[in-house]
Amino acid sequence: MKSVHPRALIVEDDRAWQEILSEILGDSGLAVDVAPSLETALGVLRAYPHRLAVVDLSLSGKDPHNQDGLRVLEAVRMQDPGCTAVLLTGFATVELAVSALTQYGAFTCLQKENFQRSHFREIVHRALASAPQSRSPRTESRSGGMEIPGTNLLGEERPGGIGDKALVVEDDAGWRSILFELLADNGYQVRLCGSYGDALGWLRREKFNLAVIDLSLGGSEGWTPEEPQTVLEGYRLLEVARQEGIPSIVVSGVAAPTEIERVYREQGVFAFLEKQAFDRHTFLRTVRDARASALAGDKLESLTEREREILELLAQGNTNQEIADRLVISINTVKRHLKAIFRKLEIHTRSAAAARAAGSRVARDAGE
Repeated sequence: MKSVHPRALIVEDDRAWQEILSEILGDSGLAVDVAPSLETALGVLRAYPHRLAVVDLSLSGKDPHNQDGLRVLEAVRMQDPGCTAVLLTGFATVELAVSALTQYGAFTCLQKENFQRSHFREIVHRALASAPQSRSPRTESRSGGMEIPGTNLLGEERPGGIGDKALVVEDDAGWRSILFELLADNGYQVRLCGSYGDALGWLRREKFNLAVIDLSLGGSEGWTPEEPQTVLEGYRLLEVARQEGIPSIVVSGVAAPTEIERVYREQGVFAFLEKQAFDRHTFLRTVRDARASALAGDKLESLTEREREILELLAQGNTNQEIADRLVISINTVKRHLKAIFRKLEIHTRSAAAARAAGSRVARDAGE
């Protein structure tokens, strides 16, 4: 069966190191592939996409002159740009580290002689929380401005552009880029913000159809599960978005269970996606579902007070006659109201109406 976990690739010829790294990455929730040579690594990279790659510099015994690991880093950068690469070597120099970071796009360079499990786990966590690189990177404007709706960078019309406005609040430039690309390619006009003040200003000035917000703006320094609110400025923005009726999706590296539960309970966010396990397809599906849910809510707002009463009684399983008796109206009046309800909600069955009413109650309860 195909693994549902993000994949990690270990490129290492030493069996002891393979076992150490496999244990730590497996404990981090990653499905691990191991390649002992350059040729094997290239084959695995062609076969599967990976979220993380840990690459040894020398893949030919103890030869200090072998640098096949750099060729692996280059292959990762070219073939699997969504993968974050870490160079782990016993032959590190300052020049090599700089080259790995700048020329080959490695996330960091670690020395085997200074290896510590706790430090490596932290590196893995930060690497998974970093933005996966874009296959077709875009250049955002200096002002974080809005792209022309319905067009791509060449000015060509984008098929299926819906013209809705999305606010992205993220202090990491890499994540801003990836979220911008995904939303813009699906027809959204995207406003990019890197700070609480900037985002709050746009929420006050413009009407948005969707908000994608990171909880921790300006880094998570000082954040603790016991006092999560101390630096989570994104939490305040969620409150503003909720008050404005804007469906919100959290994309954050702050993923303490208590904080996730609190955001759902108090702010009624549509979804909480963890950066460590970010998946483009899941994100886009969530965006579509959030927009569909918001549109359904708009339609419910179009119902009259009497129509809402009838819809609620229908959702409770009452028959037309029972509804008529409860409201002291004729059964024909009930049928007329139901016909209007079905037309406004664009549905055709009583079960669909009941489901819509149930969804409305969940959303209302989350907002209270």
